[in-house]
Order: sequence, then structure tokens, then C-alpha cells
Amino acid sequence: MIVASGQDPMLQRGRPEVQWRTILAGVAGNVMEWYDFSVYGYFAAVIGRQFFPSEDPIVSLFAAFGAFAAGLFMRPFGSLVFGHIGDRIGRKAALTASVALMAVPTFLIGVLPTYEQIGPIASALLVFLRLVQGLSVGGEIGTSFIFLVEHSAPRNRGFLGSFGPFGVYGGLLSGSAVGAAVSITLDRAAVDAWGWRVPFLLGLAVGITGLAVRRYLLEDEGVRDVVVSPVTEAFRTAWRTIAEIVGLSVVSAVGFCFCFLYVTTYLRQTDHISASSALDINTISIVALMLLTVPAGALSDHWGRKPVLLAASAGLFVMSWPLLWMMHHPGFPVILLGQLGFAALIATFNGAGPAAMVEMAPSRVRCTVVSVGLNLVYGVVGGLTPMIAIYTIKRSGDDLAPAFLLMAMAAVSFAVIIRLRETYKLALTTQATESAGDG
Repeated sequence: MIVASGQDPMLQRGRPEVQWRTILAGVAGNVMEWYDFSVYGYFAAVIGRQFFPSEDPIVSLFAAFGAFAAGLFMRPFGSLVFGHIGDRIGRKAALTASVALMAVPTFLIGVLPTYEQIGPIASALLVFLRLVQGLSVGGEIGTSFIFLVEHSAPRNRGFLGSFGPFGVYGGLLSGSAVGAAVSITLDRAAVDAWGWRVPFLLGLAVGITGLAVRRYLLEDEGVRDVVVSPVTEAFRTAWRTIAEIVGLSVVSAVGFCFCFLYVTTYLRQTDHISASSALDINTISIVALMLLTVPAGALSDHWGRKPVLLAASAGLFVMSWPLLWMMHHPGFPVILLGQLGFAALIATFNGAGPAAMVEMAPSRVRCTVVSVGLNLVYGVVGGLTPMIAIYTIKRSGDDLAPAFLLMAMAAVSFAVIIRLRETYKLALTTQATESAGDG
């Protein structure tokens, strides 16, 4: 744990070689976790037909995203389990266990019998494996953000913290690349029969690589102020901070889950463009998301967290409807420009977000506070976003209805952020001490 601003004799955080080693260890698990989520989102329609067959394809798709949401619903529980491990035992233990817990169920989904082969048991097993994966994700994302920020130099926290979401986007991009390779190589019948399984089977190799990186690059922490019951103390002393993280992150959760996880399905269902075109658009946009996130994190080290976060949330409020209107256009270039607009705004928000959340949290229960807050909003609100989008479009008959959901969440986040204090110049331990009296 950090004991003084700018000092860490064990890791010598200012050295470039130490920073890149920290980045590699921090992002390895996020790549694995979100590789699977990308693959599942891309093949959701196929998975729906294989495990939730129905005469109405919308019902099958809805059920497939229901299983997707079930995995995200487990994230808050994962945050409790791994938050306890991270605060009580150490960051390395939590981060190593989470990536191992993701790899096995990903592989098992790839060999799972379908509804046609074993009936409703197939559906139940798929949901169970998604629940295990959700538990793992709940332990990964918050703890990796904390690891990166805690192991950075004081004026570099935004920069290093932004590599957490960078790893998420790397996983999404990897999943999209594998999905594209499968779609290009095989015809639709082969994809439906067995091709969709290939990316899940490859997930085991991705997971083993991530586990090896974590085991050999993560450093054990020095002496820390260990809490007997981090979960109890977090909810007793820092519940306001948890609530602030939820409010701060809600626009990120809805924007990210709609614009980059559900969007390929949205484009195929509403714009009726080909699967390969939808994947191309999403892949280009994710590359832009990756390229813009780290500069946004670095910008927050110079301008502050609040100006960057406020600008991004205000931009999403103003631009959500116009950008979604562009994405509903029949022309490929216009659709791409619309999603690139979302990429720029969400990258700006998510580049500054990790450092801001870690700086808000008290040091003694930092893993629990950040993980619970982040996973509550992504698990519940983010997990429901694809289903809400499908429902609102079908109910209203308006393909642009999800834009109003994005605008509402942007307004909530803006209202929360504007009331927060600026933290980018404060020592991490000073903030933690001052935040510990929430209750």
C-alpha cells in the first residue's frame, strides 16, 4: 500500500521499465475477461438459436442477452468476494484468482451441448457458466484499476489508470478479430453448427497466457493496514463513496454496453446491414476507443479529473441522439462516423474514470469500495442495457429510443461529478484518510 506520496522503494514507480511491467500485469486479466464478453455479444443471435430456441427470433435473442445479463448481475457478488481478498490478503491474490476463474467456464461454453441435444439442461448450464464468469469479472476490473493507480507515480495516476479500460478494449478487439475470422472463413451453416464454439475454445489459451503474466509479473505488496472484515467496514464507513462511484459510472456503463457490446446486434437488427459490416464498424470504433483512452487519462493528470469527466458526460447528453441517428443511416461511412463519435466521448470519460474512483476510495477498504461501486452499476444497469434497448425499440417502434436512455444517464453522472472535489493533486493516502469517515 502507498505510504507516502511519490515514494515506493520497492517498485521505484517513476522508472519507465517498472511502469510498463505494471501496465502489462494490470491489463492481462482485462484482456481475457472482455475477450469472452465480445465473443458472446457477437455470437448472441447464434447462441440464442442454439440454447433458447423459439419461433420468434427476437425471443431467442432476448433470452441470449438475458443470460448475458445474468453474468453481469453476478459482478456485485464477485466484487464482495474479490474485494475481501484484495483488501485482506492482497492485490496479487485477487488478480491471479480472477483470471483463472474466467478461463475455465469460457472453455466449457465452447464444448457445451445445445438445447437440441440435452434440452433445457443446456440453457441452465449456459446460464450457470455465465454466472461463474460474472463472479470473476466482478473481481477483476476494479482490482486491476486499483493496482495500476496504486503503482504509479503521483502525477501519472490518470495515465496508468487508463490502461485498465485499455485492456478491456484490447479484449473486445481480440474477440472481434476472432469473430471476424470465423465469419469470413466459414459459411453461416457451419458457424451455426460448430464455428461459434471456436472463439470460446481459444479462450482457454488466452486465459492461460493471462494467468502466466499475472503470476510472474505481479509483485507482492509490502506491509499493509489489513482490515478484518473489509466488506463490513466499507459499507459502514464509505457507503457514500460507493454511491458516488455508482452515480459517476452510470453513463459509462450504459454507453459502453450499448455502443460496443450490443451494437453489432443493433446494427444487424435495425439497419439490416451484414454481420461482417457491423463487425468492421465496431472493430474500427474499438481501435479508436483504445487510441483515445490513454491520452484522456494523461490529460486528466494535467487538467484534473473533473473537467475531463464533466466534458465527456455533457457531450454524451448533447450528442447521443444525433450520433445514434447517424448510426441508423443506411450508408457505411455515416454509421461509422456516428459510432466514432461515441468512441471519442466514452474514451474521454473512461480515460479519467479509473484514477478518479481510486482516489475517492479510503485505502483500508479500497478494493471493496471501488469494486462494489463499479460492479453494481455495470452489473445491474449495464447488464440490463441490451435488454432495455431491445424492449424500448420494440415497445415504441422507434429505433432511436436508446438515445434517451443514454441522455438520462449522462445527466445523472454530470450531476454527481459536479459535486465531487478535485483529487488529482492530492496524495493517495491523504485522500483515503479523509474519505474514511463517510458514515
